[in-house]
Amino acid sequence: MSNIVAIVGRPNVGKSTLFNRLIEQKKAIMDNVSGVTRDRHYGYGEWIGKYYTVIDTGGYVVGSEDTFEGAIREQVELAIEEADVCLFVVDCTTGITDLDKDFAKVLRKSKKPVYIVANKADTYEKGMDAVEFYELGMGDPFAIAAESGSGTGDLLDAVVSHFEEEGVENPNAGIPKIAILGKPNVGKSSFLNALLGKERSIVTDIAGTTRDAIDNHYNMFGKDFIITDTAGIRRKAKMEDNIEYYSFLRTIKAMEECDIAVILIDATTIDLQTGLQAQDMNIISMADRAKKGIVLMINKWDLVEKDSMTSKRMEDAIRQRMAPLNYMPIIFTSVKEKQRIFQAVEMILDVYENKTKKIPTSKLNDVMLKVIENYPPPAWKGKYIKIKYMTQLPTKSPSFVMFCNLPQYIRESYERYLENQMREHFDFTGVPIQIFFRQK
Repeated sequence: MSNIVAIVGRPNVGKSTLFNRLIEQKKAIMDNVSGVTRDRHYGYGEWIGKYYTVIDTGGYVVGSEDTFEGAIREQVELAIEEADVCLFVVDCTTGITDLDKDFAKVLRKSKKPVYIVANKADTYEKGMDAVEFYELGMGDPFAIAAESGSGTGDLLDAVVSHFEEEGVENPNAGIPKIAILGKPNVGKSSFLNALLGKERSIVTDIAGTTRDAIDNHYNMFGKDFIITDTAGIRRKAKMEDNIEYYSFLRTIKAMEECDIAVILIDATTIDLQTGLQAQDMNIISMADRAKKGIVLMINKWDLVEKDSMTSKRMEDAIRQRMAPLNYMPIIFTSVKEKQRIFQAVEMILDVYENKTKKIPTSKLNDVMLKVIENYPPPAWKGKYIKIKYMTQLPTKSPSFVMFCNLPQYIRESYERYLENQMREHFDFTGVPIQIFFRQK
């Protein structure tokens, strides 16, 4: 990537508000509580014909021993290292603080171009207060109001002057998207970090550590794709505050935009008699309704007491609980021990190929018309149903239309039979199939 802008500063100065303003989307979660943003968050914007990448970061607190603030510092330092230009956001309403002064020393070491962004200058009087930030010795401050966009034009004029290239409008266009979903604390961020080989997402034992949906570029087996780490999905009744609710919305949006949903499930919560818990089933159902490819990763397998048949019994219990949604592959992994995580990636790529598979119309008819001839649709009130022709529709997930004389009399059980036959003959493992019947 080129033309990268990092938005940095102490907590609660409006960095996420400025991030949303620069990318012209409400992508980052905003709240008056400090510490809402934790991981690095990427977005894309354009100004006077130049495209750029923006990185939103958490609030930098020097010397804090808090678990999250220590991890946030590492994320901010990585963003500064990655950036071409840094926007040091400060607050006009509070003036210079000791945290601002301490962070200015960190930025000076980076040798990157830095602009002081005096945010919350909503009035002329507050804008005049920005002169106080000359004391930081980092050039002219830009008085802006990120909430309304006032002053951001002059700021962007200065920023893009450092970019030699025009940049790319959307570096993610056309790349397969994979979303990591699941309940809180099942190992989603740990899985991402294990694949990337670095601490991309902050990981702790505290449920709810990840809040935003975090996109990451990844290459394996010669293929590029984007992996999105998401916040854990809890039942709405258990959500404690607005931040968790907005995290949930970002997760749902990431699921809707992805091609493949990798659903992580804690192996220690699965009962060999009753299978999955209700919330795991809800997440699987959401991905199925959104017509996404699905891979089930049963994580923390190293914590389960097992014998040679445990995985078989557990898979049987899971499939029995999910029926009739039993088309997705299941893999037992331990992200902590890096056990079978790369086999999981191979499985994800296989499911993506199945999702984008196009069956030639001639082959489809040759196979399925024989299947239908061997077991035709049951008659309804003395009327015989004849399926004459079928073709695949140009949709994002496998969808087929079958033309027949009496489509209204096709029963759900027969539709399920046709779906199973398609899976058997054309391998649509991990992918929901839609079949439509039309009058011919």
